[in-house]
Amino acid sequence: MASHLDLEEQEQLAEIKHFWKTYGNLISWALIAILGSYAAWNGYQYWQRAQSTKASALYDEVEKAVAANDATRVERSLTDMKDKFGTTHFAHQAGLLAARSFYAQGKTDQAKAALAWVSENAATPALKDVARLRLAALLWESQAFDEALKQLNASFTPEMNGLASDMRADVLQAKGQPIEAAAAYQQAWKQIPPNSDYRRIVQAKLSALGVQVASEPPEMAAK
Repeated sequence: MASHLDLEEQEQLAEIKHFWKTYGNLISWALIAILGSYAAWNGYQYWQRAQSTKASALYDEVEKAVAANDATRVERSLTDMKDKFGTTHFAHQAGLLAARSFYAQGKTDQAKAALAWVSENAATPALKDVARLRLAALLWESQAFDEALKQLNASFTPEMNGLASDMRADVLQAKGQPIEAAAAYQQAWKQIPPNSDYRRIVQAKLSALGVQVASEPPEMAAK
């Protein structure tokens, strides 16, 4: 009886050895891949947290430089942000902040460059929209009308479509194209919510061009 059991055990052991000899490497590599992926994910999460912390600290440097009206320091801090943490939300916020500071100090070219960088690299659609609108406003101010229109013809989020259309109309008006401007103002009027005070400004611009639009009843505007 004992010898019979020993024989069965030997057969099972032989089968196990054969199985591992055939599939052992495959199973081992599969486990390594799974465990490696898990470790990589945890490592990535840690790296992301570390990057965010470091980016936040460098953003503080940009804020301090802006508060001190130190354009050279602002530019240096922003360059560091772009080089080290260019994919982070902090870097894109720093770009908007730096652009405002540059503009206030009359450094329009630096302001345009910062806004262009944010508009091209920000992962958040809202930040892209803000950067494009501000850049378009600077280009319009410098009478680079075609470049401004190029920014305003980009895709905007629904919440910002109305403002983009309104500014597009302003640029077209400045460019001497009143018919196209009126069409863009009408588009803006339709895109801006009825209960927005800004809509009345657009309506006034249309009236100045001799275009009348029907206002909604009070109950519609309240919605």
